[in-house]
Amino acid sequence: MINKPTPNPSQGGRASSMKHEVYLGLGTNLGDKVQNLKDAISRISDAVGRILRQSSFIETEPWGFESENTFLNAVVCCETEKTPREVLLLTQQIERDMGRKQKSVSVGYVDRPIDIDILLYDDLTVDEPDLKIPHPLMHQRDFVMIPLEEIKK
Repeated sequence: MINKPTPNPSQGGRASSMKHEVYLGLGTNLGDKVQNLKDAISRISDAVGRILRQSSFIETEPWGFESENTFLNAVVCCETEKTPREVLLLTQQIERDMGRKQKSVSVGYVDRPIDIDILLYDDLTVDEPDLKIPHPLMHQRDFVMIPLEEIKK
């Protein structure tokens, strides 16, 4: 059973041993895309929490910018004791470790070896400058919604 989140876990609050479900969207359009997704999923499992469900990998066209490189996308659901803020910091570190140079917010969308977005965290809503849950653009993106619907309970 998944417990309800603490009153404000995005601020670092944590109740010991509480389990949360977090859905993460993954995308890659550089290098060995299948291996990039597999590596990211393994790193997420190690850092964020146990993978409960994983979607199929789907190939999609770039969204929000033009590129010759198609994307490979997936969604995973993890069980975690981490707060939303901790999940954000851990996934950003995974992106950097896998070669991502910058987040798209400040420079527009660009080709990247990996992109990891927090889509959902239990039924929590977070609205902070650098952390928005649910992800505000996910319903506009088939490359998120198709794999999400595949694994969402």
